[in-house]
Amino acid sequence: MLIFYRLHKIANVLGAMPKTAHPGAKKALAEIWNAEDRRHAHDAVRAFEAAYGAKFGKAAAKITDDVEVLLAFYDFPAEHWIHLRTTNPIVHVRHRTKITRGPGSRAAGLAMAFKLIESAQGRWRAVNGPHLVALVRAGATFVNGTLVERPDDHHQPEAA
Repeated sequence: MLIFYRLHKIANVLGAMPKTAHPGAKKALAEIWNAEDRRHAHDAVRAFEAAYGAKFGKAAAKITDDVEVLLAFYDFPAEHWIHLRTTNPIVHVRHRTKITRGPGSRAAGLAMAFKLIESAQGRWRAVNGPHLVALVRAGATFVNGTLVERPDDHHQPEAA
């Protein structure tokens, strides 16, 4: 779900900017998504706001207003980040739906997406850190990709 949100957010940000600003904005957005940890991601968000906020306030606000949702993948194991950042499942489904010119109904679209993903998953790489999936499902706390043994004793670093 995070990847869908991110792709939608990128499209909205770029839609609020002229095409001439897209190359630089895409690079700045990539700095946010690919930061090594939450602190570096917040630094990249501030850099994006400094570079584009004055001229394209609406575009910058689309990032700064939802920054914690955009960076939510840092609350998962670092081994899983590559999977949470990838667009491979979306690209596969989007390609097929363009060929068929849409699924028709919502139910048919969901069924088609499910079958396409089900058939493609055999070609996808396995999840990094599969032993951590059970911890995530159990509600374990991760900060910047690292398991926190005692969440009560841990204080979150300030984002600002």
